Amino acid sequence: PTTTMLILLAASNGKNLDLARQVAALCTELGIEHDLMDVVGLGWPLYTRDEHERGTPADFDAVAKRFHRATAYFAFAPEYNGSVPPALTSLVAWLSVADDDFRSLFNGMPAVLASHSGGGGTRGLTCLRIQLAHLGCDVLGREFLCNHAKGLNEDAAREVLERLGKG
Repeated sequence: PTTTMLILLAASNGKNLDLARQVAALCTELGIEHDLMDVVGLGWPLYTRDEHERGTPADFDAVAKRFHRATAYFAFAPEYNGSVPPALTSLVAWLSVADDDFRSLFNGMPAVLASHSGGGGTRGLTCLRIQLAHLGCDVLGREFLCNHAKGLNEDAAREVLERLGKG
């Protein structure tokens, strides 16, 4: 793809989904094509070998196509017990075992990380950074940590989005 297609991955259906919606509005303002994915709202089962043997989720092909269209990711994940939310880890697991071209979904893909978390979010984003880098993503150094007292720095978010928009 020659134009930017940013997937906004909301790994919770609370404050991080709200944060993703805020960034989606900035994408619209900047003319950046985007796809807001509520990972929890997919309703996929937790990935296990037994679940895989029962078959992939009914909408797996449609979700995989959304990932194949992407040119960058912006993940919004709260810190769950010092790590990554299970819904996001499970989504990645499903893609890794059930997509025929899994590596193309991550190799060289720019990724931005953000968290709205009561626990600070740093540990969770560190774990997510390690996971995405392991899969081949180019995870940007700038990340966004938000909580009830500190909202999104929209100027910094615009700057990152504009960088992604230039390809």
